[in-house]
Amino acid sequence: MVFKSIHSCFILHLCNFILIIFGILNNDLQVFIFHCAHLCGLVTLLYMHLPICKSVLGGGEEPHSLLSVSTGIPLGMFMAILLGGIISQAFGWPFVFYTSGGLGCVFSLLWFVLVYDDPDSHPWIGISEKEYILSTLDQQVSSEERSLPIKSILRSLPFWSICLCSFSHQWLINTLATYTPTYISHMFKVNIRDNGLLSSLPFIVAWIVGLLGGQLADFLLSKNFRFVIVRKTVTFLGQLPPSILIVSLPYLNSNYIITITFLTLACGVAPLSQPGVYVNALDIAPRYSSFLLGASRGFAHMSAVLVPIIGGFLLNQDPEFGWRNMFFLLFAINVFGLIFYLIFGKADVQDWAKERKITRL
Repeated sequence: MVFKSIHSCFILHLCNFILIIFGILNNDLQVFIFHCAHLCGLVTLLYMHLPICKSVLGGGEEPHSLLSVSTGIPLGMFMAILLGGIISQAFGWPFVFYTSGGLGCVFSLLWFVLVYDDPDSHPWIGISEKEYILSTLDQQVSSEERSLPIKSILRSLPFWSICLCSFSHQWLINTLATYTPTYISHMFKVNIRDNGLLSSLPFIVAWIVGLLGGQLADFLLSKNFRFVIVRKTVTFLGQLPPSILIVSLPYLNSNYIITITFLTLACGVAPLSQPGVYVNALDIAPRYSSFLLGASRGFAHMSAVLVPIIGGFLLNQDPEFGWRNMFFLLFAINVFGLIFYLIFGKADVQDWAKERKITRL
């Protein structure tokens, strides 16, 4: 495991304290603190949420545990946007950061108390449950120290297909998370409270669909579809339809109901990719899945930095057609990442990830 649970908790605490400080400082310092919070949140996601699931849960539970963690993200976005609009209108925008940071600190304390590095060291797990989890963990560790095959990973097209497809999908998610309130305000001139309500609707739908997406993947697998077919099917459903809906928005002539419906459907369908490309690393290299999950998510979340920069540039350069240009760019990036994944994505263990048996004469 990259970080111990106490280190992950410290990073999460730091990020939440930065959010609280953000609401206090003046405008000049807020720019610096904003970037610190962004970086801290990114590191927290990469090194805490995903690899830890690999360490504390049984091998058979890994895909489901990753999906459970991922479905909490749109639920958090729903609560943040909804309450953010209400709190901003009632008490002012600094209280949004006080509330978010305070709640984050509470959950960080819960993490500190409840989470341990592995099932064996957890004091509250029953003996039978602990034995079951430990028996399903991957215990096939070579007697010799296992080195990470960096060169083979960097030459692996299936790995790069996961990275590029995850990046393109996160471009979609980050665009929706960052610009949905701005787009609704631009199109319909609603107040901040109503904007928060309308902007949060897509994310509660995304949470529900995210819970159902894993069931869809399990259903397809129960019908004896191959793993690679299931991974690519749900990824296709979670990536192409939302891109088409978003690129259609500038041509709706400011129709209130259709615009909100398209935004809700685009964001709601997107989590179908979660049981696809986001857990694919467990298929191609179970022995190195913690590293591959962290690396692919790190690559994907570079979009969180690029989306506000490029989106802001496009909107400032061309206020009339800026939204259209931004949505076309999103569509192009998503189609490219999806096609690359459909061509080069695999779901079988790669040769460089297999255990090598040494025969001694």
